[in-house]
Amino acid sequence: MKRDHKKGALLPALAVLLLAVSAFALTGCGGKSGGKLKVVATIFPLYDWTAQVLGDADADLILLQDTGVDLHSYQPTAADMGHIASCDVFIYVGGASDVWVQDALKNQTNSGRIAIDLMDVLGEAALQEEHKEGMQEDHGHEDDDEADEHIWLSLKNARLCTEAIRDALKKAAPEKADTFETNCAAYTAKLDALRAEYEAAAASANTRTLLFGDRFPFLYLTEELGLDYYAAFSGCSADTEASFDTVIFLAGKLDELGLKVVLQTENGDPKLARTIIESSQSKNQTILTMDSLQSVTKQRVQEGASYLKIMEENLAVLKEALK
Repeated sequence: MKRDHKKGALLPALAVLLLAVSAFALTGCGGKSGGKLKVVATIFPLYDWTAQVLGDADADLILLQDTGVDLHSYQPTAADMGHIASCDVFIYVGGASDVWVQDALKNQTNSGRIAIDLMDVLGEAALQEEHKEGMQEDHGHEDDDEADEHIWLSLKNARLCTEAIRDALKKAAPEKADTFETNCAAYTAKLDALRAEYEAAAASANTRTLLFGDRFPFLYLTEELGLDYYAAFSGCSADTEASFDTVIFLAGKLDELGLKVVLQTENGDPKLARTIIESSQSKNQTILTMDSLQSVTKQRVQEGASYLKIMEENLAVLKEALK
């Protein structure tokens, strides 16, 4: 299996891209080229799940968002749109950050392409984004009923999505169905084992509350484990500056609950976490980082990053935070 990593960049208008790839779509929409399966995934978790199901199958697997740009800021390039136009299977999350996808699919002529919206796979299991007590009011989102799109941060969801990817690959390349079944079964067993480790950590925790001095993309994980949380911002918030009231509220929760850790995401600014700690009575909490996997770079992929490895690292951090 050949893996490729294509860059995303800011885009003035999606219509420009649709025009740019229209000729390519007309000539390259016939599905597999020379028998080789072409699969495109928007973000790293989806890419890695697909890689595990493909295994050694002869396929081109392309990751669109590999520059470290935040999921919520990504816009496709003409090259990205060309890959979507010519692929056999296209896998995307389907949340608010993928609003561009529907126009892209609607205006292309590849009738044989299989597109997987993973929010649709979850169906009623998809969670609504929460505005938790103490959170900074989000001025960047007007829709209070927006679904939380960080679905990959649940091991249960990871299994469901991997199985949906398996089914799509079997449909696109039925001659390799047995291989995809075998690979999927082996991988989902690993997901189940890691999920059991998370559940054991939550069950033995001294505290059952997490506090993030940052955005909070881990709603699916806390719901799955029965944990509570407080955070400065919602998961999809564009805000970076917390109000005085938010800082004081979170500092008060540190003291009230006796929490020893303030968490941040991989791209978070530790300045806010430090301010919260300095505003608490004890002022001795540790700042730790949990990786949301939404901005994994090409370099990290080349260095061997995987969904399981990163979630194992998150588990180690979670255990510290729950002590």
